[in-house]
Amino acid sequence: MSIAVLGGTGPQGRGLALRWAVAGEQIVIGSRDPQRAAGVASELGHGITGTGNFEAAQGADVVLVAVPYEGHAALITEIAPAVEAKILIDCVNPLGFDKQGAFALTVPEGSAAQQAAALAPQARVVAAFHHISAVLLQDLQEQLDIDVLVLSEDREAADAVIALADLIPGMRGVFAGRLRNAGQIESLTANLISINRRYKVHAGIRITDLP
Repeated sequence: MSIAVLGGTGPQGRGLALRWAVAGEQIVIGSRDPQRAAGVASELGHGITGTGNFEAAQGADVVLVAVPYEGHAALITEIAPAVEAKILIDCVNPLGFDKQGAFALTVPEGSAAQQAAALAPQARVVAAFHHISAVLLQDLQEQLDIDVLVLSEDREAADAVIALADLIPGMRGVFAGRLRNAGQIESLTANLISINRRYKVHAGIRITDLP
């Protein structure tokens, strides 16, 4: 399976790209700057390649969006023709920051994932990978211990993303409902950032009582 990681030059994108490449997936990093994408891909190694966002999305089986929220709508609009009928994983957290810390932003559609579904209606949108520390992802010596909450209207697409999460050692995908519930998942990241700052950790999520 080929996976395009758009925003793959950022910390979260780099970490997921690296972990999936090590697990044996074919990874291409997308960026507004193809040369920068190629440079980061070369740094990461493991067969990862880099190109422009649209080209990466067009050539991949699965597309993950990991860009800052301020660039989210423009990117989804750009790649919409390239992701028709494809699984589009949205892990964008609409957050703001001030002197008091991180806080959730209001998204007109309800969440970044719902915005993606509105702007790319032919894509199979899945919300996932919101609560994973980029620091831990990029350090292959770190053993992960985290659940990935997966939301979608398309259960088959959700199951495929759960399988992608399960490819990474120490990570487990958990179905968490429909996209209408994605807003609270995205905004929870602000709470995790507060925990990280207070306790000097890289907090994640674990769901109890699952086999």
